[in-house]
Amino acid sequence: MGTNTNLRKAKREKNDEFYTQMCDIEKELFHYKDQFRDKVIYCNCDDPYESNFFKYFALNFNFFGIKKLITTNYVKHVHTNSYKIEITKVPDITGDGAVNLSDVEYLLKHDKNTSSPLEGNGAFQSQECIELLKQADIVVTNPPFSLFREYVVKLTEHEKKFLIIGNINAVTYREVFPLIKDNKVWLGYCNNRKQFEVPEPSDNSTSGKQLKTVGAVWYTNLDTKKCYQKMDFYRKYSPELYPKYDNYDAIEVSKVCDIPADYDGVMGVPITFLNKYNPEQFEIVGSFNNGKAGEEIGACTVQIVSSGKTCSHNGPVINGKAVYRRIVIRHRRVKPAGGTE
Repeated sequence: MGTNTNLRKAKREKNDEFYTQMCDIEKELFHYKDQFRDKVIYCNCDDPYESNFFKYFALNFNFFGIKKLITTNYVKHVHTNSYKIEITKVPDITGDGAVNLSDVEYLLKHDKNTSSPLEGNGAFQSQECIELLKQADIVVTNPPFSLFREYVVKLTEHEKKFLIIGNINAVTYREVFPLIKDNKVWLGYCNNRKQFEVPEPSDNSTSGKQLKTVGAVWYTNLDTKKCYQKMDFYRKYSPELYPKYDNYDAIEVSKVCDIPADYDGVMGVPITFLNKYNPEQFEIVGSFNNGKAGEEIGACTVQIVSSGKTCSHNGPVINGKAVYRRIVIRHRRVKPAGGTE
């Protein structure tokens, strides 16, 4: 949980300048290369001179067969210009047989059609950025963590395909969890602790930027092969090993690998379960939240959907002690009450 300290601090201070490292972008985006072909890609939270998302797509523009790349940046200060970059081709200007950053930089400096000023500050909620969003087929970026809820809502309102980075705890947000439960959004491939570059200089970073480690994952509605991989389990259920919650009829499974293969009831599992979630193998019933009082996700509540009704309970407790956030699941072989598979 310590890795999320930086995220909470950023939320309080509205400091969302967390720049994704190229290595993390390369490891994840390569899995979707065929889905980028002939598509308009929009990076709507990215300064092209800072963003590795822009650099990655510009460098791979021809290799992926991208139709168009759009980038817009947000500016905090009224006297600083925001602008959009629109690229429909990336030629090998240097003539060395490959597209590199020199070609991209030359294009930005000498092709007047690629860059133009925005009227506003470049915020993704602004109308001019919404008009650009309407043109896009796929949105790929690292949106502001403090605005993640609003950001996801905006993408789903416009029915956009996306691949974005967010806090692991965002899986339980009321704006996000229903999408995961209904198999409209899922996690990407490379979900672990990530190091982000932040603007403040630090003596510990050779790049001149401070590195902060946070628990972040990829959220997407693009096709992934991992959604169809079946998990194998060998544990057998026993009441001694799997205690029940004090306040809900479900058993506690503290590790995903310990999910009992022979248990037909409802189980609470860590949110990391979603890294391996196969909707053909499991049904997501609901989610436990035990966030701090005052958070939008609710204080000590659980939303459990059963027989078409939503009930509120005090969130997960065992022997009088609170348990961290849980996803509530059951094996797919069990038919939901009042319904059929």
